[in-house]
Amino acid sequence: MSRVFLIGDSSGGNLVHLVAARVGQDGDGSWAPLRVAGGIPIHPGFVRVTRSRSELETKADSVFFTLDMLDKFLAMALPEGATKDHPFTCPMGRQAPPLSSVLLPPLLVAVAENDLIRDTNLEYCDALRAAGKEVEVLVNGGMSHSFYLNKYAVDMDPTTGERTRELIDAIRSFVSRH
Repeated sequence: MSRVFLIGDSSGGNLVHLVAARVGQDGDGSWAPLRVAGGIPIHPGFVRVTRSRSELETKADSVFFTLDMLDKFLAMALPEGATKDHPFTCPMGRQAPPLSSVLLPPLLVAVAENDLIRDTNLEYCDALRAAGKEVEVLVNGGMSHSFYLNKYAVDMDPTTGERTRELIDAIRSFVSRH
């Protein structure tokens, strides 16, 4: 069997959870010769209808990720009539299957300290732990949502460059251990 890792950032982090859950639902061997050895959601887009504290109190430090933009993207992405409590965006909510019943591989979840949706991402991690899942959390100190995509900042700002290296090192370590 060839081991593979699911990795995605922002809404791609949500897909990591959904695909991993689907693989678990399909059962061992269903995806042979592949074996999903782990998942790495980076700054996933987990939200709820009720705004989290970080959504209410964190000032967006980028014009590329604001609450208004998030709401508009979700309105286009979610099924018609769905709210942000939909399992796509709230896998730890009441509309989703209980996490204790979802077969998931080990997960490394990266959460940006200054992310508008930080609190909901941390809630996801807490819910995984409470459900007995293997989850590691990496908090990117002082960083905002998908900070590593700004190549200029990665190259020119020592803190952003260091946090990007820490993220890459954490991913490398997680993959080597699983």
